[in-house]
Amino acid sequence: MNDTKGYDYTVAIVGNPNSGKTTVFNLLTGANQRVGNWPGVTVEKKEGTFQCGNRVVNLVDLPGIYSVSATSEDERVARDYLLSGEADLIIDIVDASNLERNLYLTIQLIEMGLPVLLVLNMMDIAEESGVRIDLDHLAKHLQLPLIGVNGTDPRSRDVILQKLQALLGETPRSSFQVSYGNELEDVIERLQPSLKPLAKKLHITPRYATIKLIEGDPYVESLVLAEGLVDLKTLTKEKERIRHVLKDEPDTVIADARYGAIHGIVKDVTRKVRQKVSLTEKIDRIALHKVFGIPLFLLAMYLVFLVTMKVGGAFIDFFDLFFGTIFVDGGMALLRWLGAPSWVIAAVAGGLGTGIQTVATFIPIIFTLFFALSILEDSGYMSRAAFVMDRFMKSIGLPGKAFVPLLVGFGCTVPAILGTRTLDSRRDRLMTIFMSPFMSCGARLPVYALFAAAFFSESAGTIVFSLYLVGILYAILTGLLLKATVFHGEPAHFIMELPPYHRPRLRHILIHTWLRLKIFLFRAGKVILGMVLVLG
Repeated sequence: MNDTKGYDYTVAIVGNPNSGKTTVFNLLTGANQRVGNWPGVTVEKKEGTFQCGNRVVNLVDLPGIYSVSATSEDERVARDYLLSGEADLIIDIVDASNLERNLYLTIQLIEMGLPVLLVLNMMDIAEESGVRIDLDHLAKHLQLPLIGVNGTDPRSRDVILQKLQALLGETPRSSFQVSYGNELEDVIERLQPSLKPLAKKLHITPRYATIKLIEGDPYVESLVLAEGLVDLKTLTKEKERIRHVLKDEPDTVIADARYGAIHGIVKDVTRKVRQKVSLTEKIDRIALHKVFGIPLFLLAMYLVFLVTMKVGGAFIDFFDLFFGTIFVDGGMALLRWLGAPSWVIAAVAGGLGTGIQTVATFIPIIFTLFFALSILEDSGYMSRAAFVMDRFMKSIGLPGKAFVPLLVGFGCTVPAILGTRTLDSRRDRLMTIFMSPFMSCGARLPVYALFAAAFFSESAGTIVFSLYLVGILYAILTGLLLKATVFHGEPAHFIMELPPYHRPRLRHILIHTWLRLKIFLFRAGKVILGMVLVLG
């Protein structure tokens, strides 16, 4: 509880990528969101506040993770926050249509001893795919408070708030345990007493600290050895004993035991109803097709730029005139009326006013571009685009996942470079960063639009699209050059979940677009404004 910061409780929201975590976050916080970076890293930090009864709750949206074992920067941020003990409650968002995989993270949160509210999201999609879940039975198995919602339904907000009201101030910790077999349980029992000081420091149970040590988690292992809680010789001996008896690596045995327990639970609480081929499967037959997949993606991008040019471009003159009238002409008239000297009028109205006018002309283009891209993201198509491009990306030495930050570069290069944090290897991150500037960002679009409309009015959309293709070509050549010279080696393996398609939600799209536009205005806008002042 922290009322010194303007709120009563801190709640963290965690879940697998594509579990609908951000949808639930937006549902609870609305426009009351703050976007920044986590300390010391470039990972985006998103927080928001909402009223829950007579209490104010600060909601922290953690990066999407599949497990608490950290390999990427995103996962390290999520792990460190969970270990910090800052959150009074953890909301674990689980995709009800993919229950077995999502519950792996839930099991880890339970083993950590964290207070958890389990929220089964996408219940409608689960039912459409023929899955029926007995929520009460699942809650009894996991010994956790649990609710089922549809994150896209505004009524779900009241369901979550009602449950939160009952839980805030409480500590709903589960006593559920996975049995790892006699051999492993004996090792856990022997090592567990030595790890109690570390467990207290990390706000986790001694059992979980011991399990992470046996798994070979580098973070826990380094802390244990640094503090001399278990000597290296004893640890190595115990691991060798497990390998000898169980004929497998300790981390594999632990993962198998967890999935075995999850499989048994899911089998007990769900039943499958025969269902026809889903709409997602029908669309994916074309969207993921070896031949038609890439042309379909190029068509989608062409339509995005065409709409941006036609719709966003139509409002440029209005924004130019409107902001020019207020900040340049209006500012000049006001300063003259106040009797300001001519140099002040030139600096404020001619410099600052013109700078604001220039930045404002970017708004319709940037807004339309981000709005169109948000529709593709919210519908579930963007994951398919990355999947379709995987084979092509590998030819230039990058995994398909690298395509996502490159695609973001069409909106703005800054978040594109920040987005490389999701890539697993340093090699892949650096190559993607070098290629990103060749993706024509939204700030270049008004310039393209201006010249295309002036010289090629009949085919302005095609000309702009061609300019984007030239940028892509240079990015590809850069990738090939880097692969052949500086960055040898193979890209990381690419595994991506494809979420089901669903109807884009206007509220979600508008919030997402506004947050991106705000970042552009306050980051790139300051640079543009400064340049106009200097040139003026």
